[in-house]
Amino acid sequence: MKLFTTKQIAEIDRYTIEHEPIADIDLMERASLQMVNWLLKNISNEKTLKVFAGPGNNGGDALAIARLIVEYEYKVEVFLLDFNKGLSGSPQINCQRLEEQNKVLLKKIRNEDDIPEIKENEVIIDGLFGSGLSRPLEGLTEIVVKKINTSKCTVVAIDIPSGLMGEDNGNNNTENIIQADHTLTLQFPKISFFFPENEKYVEKWEVLPIGLQPEGIRITQSDFSFLLEDEIAAILPKRSWFGHKGTMGHALLIAGSYGKMGAAVLASRACLRAGVGLLTTHIPRLGYQIIQNSVPEAMASIDPSDLMFTEFPELDNFTSVGVGPGLDTKQNTKRALFSLFKQSTKPLVIDADALNILAENPKWLKEIPANSILTPHPGEFGRLVGVFDNSYQRLILQKNFAQKYKVIVVLKGAFTSIATPEGKVFFNSTGNPGMATAGSGDALTGII
Repeated sequence: MKLFTTKQIAEIDRYTIEHEPIADIDLMERASLQMVNWLLKNISNEKTLKVFAGPGNNGGDALAIARLIVEYEYKVEVFLLDFNKGLSGSPQINCQRLEEQNKVLLKKIRNEDDIPEIKENEVIIDGLFGSGLSRPLEGLTEIVVKKINTSKCTVVAIDIPSGLMGEDNGNNNTENIIQADHTLTLQFPKISFFFPENEKYVEKWEVLPIGLQPEGIRITQSDFSFLLEDEIAAILPKRSWFGHKGTMGHALLIAGSYGKMGAAVLASRACLRAGVGLLTTHIPRLGYQIIQNSVPEAMASIDPSDLMFTEFPELDNFTSVGVGPGLDTKQNTKRALFSLFKQSTKPLVIDADALNILAENPKWLKEIPANSILTPHPGEFGRLVGVFDNSYQRLILQKNFAQKYKVIVVLKGAFTSIATPEGKVFFNSTGNPGMATAGSGDALTGII
């Protein structure tokens, strides 16, 4: 699934309106129907819905939702932010339709005294501001948001929690953002949803299709994508029925040191479990018994050093090479790693202590073979690139780093982001909190 900036989504909206063709008010109705269907399945009509609507299209959606869902015997109250500027376009039409229906209590919020009391068993529909927001919320809106956030009721955000921006929130006032329990995002998730600091605002999010024109989506260029499980399954290589261990690749893992042999074991087991034909694990002498007993399928390559990595076997014998898990950062290991970078003609998988050594020696980055795969966690990535203020800045640094050094950067997290030398970034959809445990990164190195 392609991901777009909020500006690009607005352009795809316009393309749909022009080429379907469909009136803006009818596209708004289509989106509102999708959200009403979600509410019907997930929110009991025994609960009162308090709908907060702003002056823009997000508010127009909220007004349409109120009009549509009241027909299903929900008790609905609407509170419209009034900045004495009036409504225009589709939001104005939806306000008129709601008033003509005459089934919903509509009140205007002109000052703090107009903000209603919010009871614990009510459900709030947040339609104050959408993804087009370009500055932090303030004034009366800020007061409304804080009152909603201090309530204990369920909050459902339309498209994006009010106050949250679609990409960079570095200059935002994070105190003035709706903390939703559910976010019903329209057609595409917003890029800011993939950042850990925004979890408390977005919480559980779900993409609702609203029928934007496929051609408009196709012709709009984007550097960002969200990889869904079925898309990943479709690109996995098929194993030949006649394949054998000699045709399924021979991997070399350089891993382990005194006190860190567990990393070598985990990476080796994962590599074999992922389907490699043959595996050689290069380890210091102290690890010989450990690897032979723990991973009997692996062949052991023994380093001259008892405690650390100081040299490596002939690389031509291997189809892929991974280095880093449990490696340590001793001086002899650093020299051996530099030699590996210089001599390898194939892409490497680089993780853990190998990344930490790189961070200490940034000039070595130009020696890494093209299309090598670096698998840092956020701390390791920070040591590689320096200071960043938020996850959006980190994302741009990751993208630029991959392009500059012609490598693939797999930045591990809940939505692991994969940046390519071509400047593309793919977010993985299949992460889960169960993977937040020691050894997961070592296993990933082995799998790759």
